[in-house]
Amino acid sequence: MVYVFLADGFEECEALAPVDILRRGGIQVQTVGVGGKTITGSHGIPVTCDMTADEAVTRDLEAVVLPGGMPGTLNLEKSPAVQAFLEYAHEQDLLIAAICAAPSVLGHKGYLKGKRATCYPGFEKDLTGAQPTGEPVVKDGNILTAYGAGAAFAFGLALLAALKGQETANAIRQGMKIS
Repeated sequence: MVYVFLADGFEECEALAPVDILRRGGIQVQTVGVGGKTITGSHGIPVTCDMTADEAVTRDLEAVVLPGGMPGTLNLEKSPAVQAFLEYAHEQDLLIAAICAAPSVLGHKGYLKGKRATCYPGFEKDLTGAQPTGEPVVKDGNILTAYGAGAAFAFGLALLAALKGQETANAIRQGMKIS
């Protein structure tokens, strides 16, 4: 199970493009609303999540995904549920992925120490202990980061490759005609 946590002010395409790609690739993925079941993105688009953070459980968890956006990233970081799932995933060495401003949440927790990572320009100072690359998508160990909305499809494909293999990701890329 992959959980994509959504909090008010999330960047819509950074959340929904990866969810779509993962589902096309046969991954069981659920959107998890922080603070309710209907969460409004940074561009005013309401999304009805599959479940609330209170309903989420760690059983069968494979990955935690944090989309960026403002104030979505700040709302994710303030959430005790998101913090608990990040800690569980980190302790279990599960995949943790964040895009745009959201890698700052991982940096503040110390999860990027000694790792290569990327983020939206201006948030590099929050990648505590990381080597910021400026690349669109970076995977280092169990941490996957991406730099923003323009990398949402590449981020989704990298998630799929990490969970189900590069061959599956390539097939989805080809089927979606992603260059």
